[in-house]
Amino acid sequence: MDPIILTNIPFAADRAQLLAKLHVAEGSDFAADLNQLVDEAEALARPKAMYKMVFIEEKGDDYVLIDGVRLSSRVLRVNLDEAHRAFAQVATCGAELQAWAEGLTDMLYRFWAEEIKLAALRAAGLALDADLAARYNPGKTSRMNPGSLADWPLREQGPLFAILGDVQAAIGVYLTDSYLMVPNKSTSGLRFPREASFESCQLCPREGCPGRRARYDPALYESTYQNKS
Repeated sequence: MDPIILTNIPFAADRAQLLAKLHVAEGSDFAADLNQLVDEAEALARPKAMYKMVFIEEKGDDYVLIDGVRLSSRVLRVNLDEAHRAFAQVATCGAELQAWAEGLTDMLYRFWAEEIKLAALRAAGLALDADLAARYNPGKTSRMNPGSLADWPLREQGPLFAILGDVQAAIGVYLTDSYLMVPNKSTSGLRFPREASFESCQLCPREGCPGRRARYDPALYESTYQNKS
C-alpha cells in the first residue's frame, strides 16, 4: 500500500502560547521581535507528514516483520500481540523552517526559532492524526518511537524509514549516520490499535524529563513484557 503524504498543512502559531513558553512579556520590545520572527516563519513554513498502513506479517519472540522489514523490540512485539495492522509515520516542521532557522545569526532568535519549529511540528502531527482518523478510523491507538526506550533503540529508525519508502523525497526528512532526523523537529513512530493505553514513559526511569507523558511504572516490564520462558 502506498503511503499517504500530507504537504498542504496550514501553520499559524499560537503567539500567546509562544510568549508564555518563552517567558516574553506581552507588549515588550522582545515581544515585537518575537512576533516579527513568527511572521517570517509563518510565511515560509511548510510542515509535512506521511504515514502508511502496514500489515504485520510475522511475530517472533522479540520482533515483528512488516513489509518484509524486521523491527526488533520485545515491547513492540507484545504491544502488537492482538494487532494485525499498524501505521508507520513521520511528521516534520519542514526543511523550509530548518533552513530559515539555520540562517539566523542572533543566538536568542535561534533559540526562539526552535520553539517556533516545534509549533510547526505539532501542526503536522495534528494534521496526520486527523487524516488518519478520517481515512481509517483506527479506534483507540498507542504509539512507539524508535529511541524512546533501550528496548527499541534509535538505530531502528533505519528499518522504520525503509517501511515508509523514500521519506526524504516525500517530505524532506532524512537520517544522519547516527539515526537522528533532519530537520531536527521531526517525529517518527509506529501507531497501532490497543485498547489499554500505553506510553513509553511508563517503562522509562529517567527523572526530570520535560516530555514525560506518563508516570514510570517499575513493575510494568516484568509483569507485561518480560519473556517468561
